[in-house]
Amino acid sequence: MSKRDYYEVLGLSEGASKEEIKKAYRKLSKKYHPDINKDEDAGEKFKEVKEAYEVLSDDQKRAHYDQFGHTDPNQGFGGGAGFDGFGGFEDIFSSFFGGGGRRRDPNAPRQGNDLQYTMTIKFEEAVFGKETDIEIPKEEQCETCGGDGAKPGTKPETCHHCNGSGQLNVEQQTPFGRIVNRRVCHHCEGSGKLVKDKCTTCGGNGKVKKRKKIHVKIPAGVDDGQQMRVAGQGEPGANGGPPGDLYVVFRVRPHEIFERDGDDVFLDMPITFVQAALGDELEVPTVHGKVKWKLPAGTQSGTAFRLKGKGVKNVHGYGQGDQHIRVKVITPKKLTDRQKTLLREFAEISGEVPDEQHDNFFDKVKRAFKGDQ
Repeated sequence: MSKRDYYEVLGLSEGASKEEIKKAYRKLSKKYHPDINKDEDAGEKFKEVKEAYEVLSDDQKRAHYDQFGHTDPNQGFGGGAGFDGFGGFEDIFSSFFGGGGRRRDPNAPRQGNDLQYTMTIKFEEAVFGKETDIEIPKEEQCETCGGDGAKPGTKPETCHHCNGSGQLNVEQQTPFGRIVNRRVCHHCEGSGKLVKDKCTTCGGNGKVKKRKKIHVKIPAGVDDGQQMRVAGQGEPGANGGPPGDLYVVFRVRPHEIFERDGDDVFLDMPITFVQAALGDELEVPTVHGKVKWKLPAGTQSGTAFRLKGKGVKNVHGYGQGDQHIRVKVITPKKLTDRQKTLLREFAEISGEVPDEQHDNFFDKVKRAFKGDQ
């Protein structure tokens, strides 16, 4: 089966810019990626889109493709493949002497470009979701001319330079003979139409820039860097084609006390030496509100505990995360004489006399280094 035209694969015209090619590839590669799209033919379509992008995003490959299409002029000449590389004499002459080539209807419907909007939200808004309105600058069809770019009461005329094809034939002499290359008509910019009396509202473009208010629903559990597609809110399509989509990228502000990793939430909980030693019932803050939690006696600093189900709801609906409490024992910096006396008595009763019963830490370090010599 013959390959589809690369521009057709990406839904673009031959005069598409590099940015348009990149946007089209980004959109279609997401649409047909096998990890996302479970249709049987998604894998093949993904490969087709990738191949088209690899050619059209490279200036040299694109120029070669624009001239020869899927036919390689180097095949069949000294490569051992003979004329079969072209599929026969008929294909050779149609490719080299202007009989064949790829024709595109410049008036065919084309989908509009996608738009991207970055939204900064609070930590809590990411956790629980939110409905809000955003304003985005976007192109919309000119209401004055209905999108054809012509002054009301007039109509666009068929381009007499390309006879409405949107393409011009350029002849070139090569060692192989005369080659006819097709190029986008620069008079009508590939549209196949000329507007003599331009619409004063849009200047003949058929589109106007506006700020549009769009209502969006932020899903609960969205994380920093994730994006959401709002279908049909991109740029308008051409020639009656569908509009593109809007992709909202989220940036989540950090929280004052909570940290997030996936669907789990982490909290550093300061406690006193007495609480760590004797245990206590504490009131712990969570993203869902305060909860009562019993701290076990003898808890060491750095110990982590888990509050099941007190994390973030998974944005795709796969359960809910947990909250992890990391205990940090706070050592008092200022002590009264009475407090110092009591602590010394405690150390004496506990047998905590470092100078007599234990080796000094630095003495151990010295011995360790001597042993290595």
